[in-house]
Amino acid sequence: MKLHNILTAPFIQEMCQATHQLWQYGWAERNGGNISYRIPAEEVRYYLSLERTFPVTPLSFHVPELASEIFLVSGSGKYFKNVQHNPADSLALIRISEEGASYELLWGLENGDVPTSELASHLKCHQIRLAQDPQHRVILHTHASAISAMTFVHPLEDRAFTKTLWQMITECLVVFPDGVAVLPWMVAGTNELGEASAAKMVDCRIVVWPHHGIMSAGQTMDDAFGLIETAEKAAEIYLKISSTNQPVLQKITDQQLWDLASTFQVIPKDGVLEAKNQ
Repeated sequence: MKLHNILTAPFIQEMCQATHQLWQYGWAERNGGNISYRIPAEEVRYYLSLERTFPVTPLSFHVPELASEIFLVSGSGKYFKNVQHNPADSLALIRISEEGASYELLWGLENGDVPTSELASHLKCHQIRLAQDPQHRVILHTHASAISAMTFVHPLEDRAFTKTLWQMITECLVVFPDGVAVLPWMVAGTNELGEASAAKMVDCRIVVWPHHGIMSAGQTMDDAFGLIETAEKAAEIYLKISSTNQPVLQKITDQQLWDLASTFQVIPKDGVLEAKNQ
């Protein structure tokens, strides 16, 4: 089969567009942020021969449930503003070993660099989300400004954080009825952060890393990106309201959120809202 130029692959183009947009939003300063995108082997075979021998790198953790899965990931230390100009230097296509203990570098990182330092968080979250949703494909982490600012002034508790965001914009409950999860502050780039993030993603698709950023999971790049855009917009409104030092005169009530859920046929995260009126 004739192999095509991988730089024309839709998954490469999507990654270039997403990284550039994150940089334009101001959420990817310097080398901040990382993305991983699960790519089916049949899509990759159109651009690469997968039968030859590739360089192998051991992982410091095991992800056996991801055996033979292929991921397009951003590189460690890479600036998102530069990805679109040289994807082969900034991105990596990796394949997890059959034991889930190492990966092969199929393409990319041409100057000998390594995948994102948050690879543990990404792969452990992929492992969890795939168990919940077989169509899952994307994990996105970025330094969203308003969400990060909100973690300095709002209680860091899942249900409280979720309810505040739901009450800021009508669409929030519809977009993420499973709510958001909030971790304590943790050291970046560690297996422990990966384990904690994955544990939260058992029943939600957004995890907030206090004083750091936010991580989302989605079936598509737009899905994962849209979750963060929506949460970030809600956080911006919360901060603007807080900055007025004025009492809140009206808000979206719990009953109105129940009505919204009923209309859009979504199930709100358990324990966030007071019991609905019968």
